[in-house]
Amino acid sequence: MPHTKSIEFNIPDDLQNCIEFHGHLCPGLVYGYLVAKEAIKLLGFERSIDEEVVAISENDSCAVDALQVILGTSIGKGNLILKEYGKNAYTILHRQNKRAYRFSRNQSYNYTGKSKEAFNLLDAAISAGTATEREKWQHKHLKSADLLSRPFHDFFTTKEIDFFTPPYAPLARSEACANCGEMTMSTKLVDSEHRQRVCIPCSRDL
Repeated sequence: MPHTKSIEFNIPDDLQNCIEFHGHLCPGLVYGYLVAKEAIKLLGFERSIDEEVVAISENDSCAVDALQVILGTSIGKGNLILKEYGKNAYTILHRQNKRAYRFSRNQSYNYTGKSKEAFNLLDAAISAGTATEREKWQHKHLKSADLLSRPFHDFFTTKEIDFFTPPYAPLARSEACANCGEMTMSTKLVDSEHRQRVCIPCSRDL
């Protein structure tokens, strides 16, 4: 199989930050990067320090890591919400601006770069399950370079939607589970049949 000896393209510094966080470059990461950059352009904000920006991802793919790095959204802060629908769709909203956009992919990917023949051969090898690790790497990098070279609307439909306010990250004191003794967020404790407040795992065992 012919292969590309080297795949060279300009990687923006902020995308490089995403790669360092995620561990490698891949198309999924690039999709999230492109969505995050488009959201920043449309909503006019800088990286979220607290919960002023909220990202809602309808999948748990590699794209989510780029949203975290570029937008400053995270599960820990409560401004990254995952909905496991398996859909390539993302809603980004800004609390202060009171605006929100939903970005969704509505068509299959089609490579348009200069290495069309090589890409198709690599694509076929991956589909057949015969691709080597090197060939998988080449495929990811060719696709990533192609994604970065094309207009955002080639992949995503952008729609401004009615603004809504997701709840802020909940805060509650911790209490000891009556069964295992481990400190648990009080609002997550449940009443057992013995009228004791226990954590969710313990409630399933009692």
